[in-house]
Amino acid sequence: MAIENGQHTSFDVVVLGAGIVGVSTAFHLKLLGLDVALVDRSHPGEEASFGNAGIIQCNGFVPHAIPLNPVQILSILFGQSSAVSCDLKKVVSLAPWLRKYHAASSGRGIEHYSRAIAPLRALAAQDHLELARLSIAERFYRKGGWLHLYRSDSSFREDEVERHYARVHGVSYDELSKDETSTLEPGLKPVHVKAVHWSESCSVSNPGAVVDAFWRGYIQAGGRSFRGDARKLQRQRGTWRIECERGPISARNVVVALGAWSMDLLKEFGEDFPLVAKRGYHMHYQPEPGASLSRPVVDVDNGFALTPTDNGIRLTTGVELTDRDAPANLNIIKLAKRRASELFPLGNALQEAPWLGSRPCLPDSLPVFGASYKTPGLWLNFGHAHDGFTLGPVTGRLLAEQIAGKDTGLDLTAFAPSRFAI
Repeated sequence: MAIENGQHTSFDVVVLGAGIVGVSTAFHLKLLGLDVALVDRSHPGEEASFGNAGIIQCNGFVPHAIPLNPVQILSILFGQSSAVSCDLKKVVSLAPWLRKYHAASSGRGIEHYSRAIAPLRALAAQDHLELARLSIAERFYRKGGWLHLYRSDSSFREDEVERHYARVHGVSYDELSKDETSTLEPGLKPVHVKAVHWSESCSVSNPGAVVDAFWRGYIQAGGRSFRGDARKLQRQRGTWRIECERGPISARNVVVALGAWSMDLLKEFGEDFPLVAKRGYHMHYQPEPGASLSRPVVDVDNGFALTPTDNGIRLTTGVELTDRDAPANLNIIKLAKRRASELFPLGNALQEAPWLGSRPCLPDSLPVFGASYKTPGLWLNFGHAHDGFTLGPVTGRLLAEQIAGKDTGLDLTAFAPSRFAI
């Protein structure tokens, strides 16, 4: 049991960050019998966990590559790419990081990434569904996979490396002609030449509601939740202590699962990880009369996704490289909406302004989870890049098992914090 001493409460573990990664970690720790406190400055699931495309993907064995085609580069520089947008000053400052990222997302880097990520992708859906069962969230989940659409034969050929590694790791897919795609999703306009149906993946109709349900399941299991600022964390004589709205709490172990904000805290304790925020936007639209989607659709050439949700058709954008806290660039969502309307008849916007969030990315595109190699009692779980929603439940379980001293049954070396030791 959590130990209370006046206004002070002591736990086995404090988890900082209540996105899907932090909530899943806290939930699994509680299921393993530990006393857990979950701390966030806002309600669970309101950052990147809220704004994604809601896909739990079994594929995804190749990191998102840096565009090198001269036409693509010019399109980015002149603000005409809906896949990538950037602030040139930020890109210059990120040049060393981008070189490492490029090396890790091409050649041998792809092989390393695919081997590391495959076991997690194989477990992602079942770990999601297990937490959904425990938190009565199964109603949000749907089968049917998702579609990757290609507007040109060249983009389809370029993506063969993804299909190659899917075959290597035993993930099935179907290549569809334009007519076959129209049969599967009649609401799509025939602007593409080919499609790939990743049928083994699943999706949800409301990502934010899923995280909220997981949190409520954690509370019903006996977990505690506190409103507080992670930056107030202190270490005193081998114990972690943080001041929350209802008073101070402490624990011998702390998990940092703060996503793109993780380094705001960790740098204060001498931890150093090359974390970069990739920003993204979403808007919800009402479909035109008679139009509908039954599964998420990605326009590979233009870098956006359309997902049917409880709140309308969600349009999620590609990558914006700029300062994490810079003002929103409304031109990005406008351009994506124009391109998306070529594919699907989007009607009126269902929200006043676009949502903006940040994806936490490390140069090898793999998350970091495990024990700090510098600080006893400090555990890390962040850097999931574009896969936080997919991988949050499985990395949460695997980290919880490590903290509880259980054998995970997997080689997790590729995700160890020590891989960034200098």
